[in-house]
Amino acid sequence: MAQFSRIEVAQVMKETGLVPLFYHKDVEVSKKVLKACYDGGARLLEFTSRGDFAHEIFAALVKYAVAELPGMVLGVGSVTDAAAASLYMQLGANFIVTPVFREDIAIVCNRRKVMWSPGCGSLTEIARAEEMGCEVVKLFPGELYGPAFINGIKGPQPWTTIMPTGGVSPTKESLTEWITAGAVCVGMGSKLIKAEADGNFDLAKIESLTRECIEIIKDLKK
Repeated sequence: MAQFSRIEVAQVMKETGLVPLFYHKDVEVSKKVLKACYDGGARLLEFTSRGDFAHEIFAALVKYAVAELPGMVLGVGSVTDAAAASLYMQLGANFIVTPVFREDIAIVCNRRKVMWSPGCGSLTEIARAEEMGCEVVKLFPGELYGPAFINGIKGPQPWTTIMPTGGVSPTKESLTEWITAGAVCVGMGSKLIKAEADGNFDLAKIESLTRECIEIIKDLKK
């Protein structure tokens, strides 16, 4: 079961400003990367469900986070149907992220008061998602829309909270463009957490880059 309500998760997203995205088939590697993000100040992580038996990896990460990383909010991304969302919520997912807007996922998440963030690409989709209780809309793929899209949406709908995923880089220039355009937080995957040429992860680099991104975002929001 989720440890955090959807309102609590949305608040952590707003306060932290960064949601790292990550998947790896090895449990121990995944724990180390999660710890590096946590030590860098991240208090959310989206585990992307893209591999065989990914739910087993996620279940182990939830148990690890509960025992060792207080306040860490774990969620699952790349969820494409209500059955998968229900499975991950049973395993402790605190939020569900989808590449598209699906009402069946909205229904099962709302029933458990678990936050869900659907991938939307139009004002109509965003409005419909909000009508169904969405707190934070995922702009996906972000690189196809750009910061100007968020700025345009915030005109008629200043209450809308948007998290772009894709097209966000761990640089001051990129983060400034997105945050000043009105993004409440940003999702960042391989540009933040990338394996080295030998397949291993530079954990110290992930930690420092995570910390740097969060500090930049906090400065931009002052």
